[in-house]
Order: sequence, then C-alpha cells, then structure tokens
Amino acid sequence: MKNTAYFYITLLLLSVQISVAQSVVGKWKTIDDETGEAKSIVEIYEQNGKIYGKVADILNPAKHDGLCENCKGHRKDKPVLGMVIMNDLEKDDDEYKGGKILDPEKGKEYKCKIWLDPEDKNKLYVRGYVAFFYRTQNWYRVE
Repeated sequence: MKNTAYFYITLLLLSVQISVAQSVVGKWKTIDDETGEAKSIVEIYEQNGKIYGKVADILNPAKHDGLCENCKGHRKDKPVLGMVIMNDLEKDDDEYKGGKILDPEKGKEYKCKIWLDPEDKNKLYVRGYVAFFYRTQNWYRVE
C-alpha cells in the first residue's frame, strides 16, 4: 500500500512538472528576426485569465536605460525596462491570440499571437501582424 501511494505521488508531481514546462508563462530571451541578435528577456505571465509580457531585462548595456521614444500615448518616453509590451492574449487551442504586442524600438503596436514549438517546449513563436503582413520571432525559454 505504501509503495502504491509513493507511485501516485511521483506520477502527480511528474504531471505537474510537464504541464508547467508546456506553459508559455515564464522568462523568454527575445531574438530579433531581422538581425538574429538577442535583445531582451521578457517575462510572460497570466493575469485574470489573459497572457501578458513585460520587459524584465535588456541585454545590451548601452540600451538598459532606454526610453520608448517612438511610442505614443501613455508609453511615450517611458522606460522600456519593466514596460508591458504584450497584452490581452487568450488561449485558443495551442495558441494564444487576440491581444497586442509592442515593438518598443519602432513604437508600433501589432496584433499578436504566440505558440510553443510542438517539438521543443522551450521555443516560443511570437507573431506580430497587420492584416496579411506579419513577422515571426523565435524566443527561447530562460531558466
């Protein structure tokens, strides 16, 4: 009986670990799709059933104190570090979509969808788009 209890506890812990590893929640290293350069660490989190992402670190020390100079509205001239750049994404099967993502360098906001690579849960596809035009970046999970 005691061995059976240990088996079920181990199975439960393993299933929790697998479900966490398959979540988009966590810290991700952003890679610029045009230059291939690692730019920042974005922390993706869930709040009120929706997915958000904020800049947790900027990898280029020269840009660490940068402001969102090209942004409009409440983000204009605010620090990029700590800024929420992804908001209001909702789960739809294996994707999260329906929200927006901000490119702080250009100051432009795009519709957004994200999804995990089905073969590598440590790789996240991030797509920003306007109508039929889109850009997709690969982000990589940071431990």
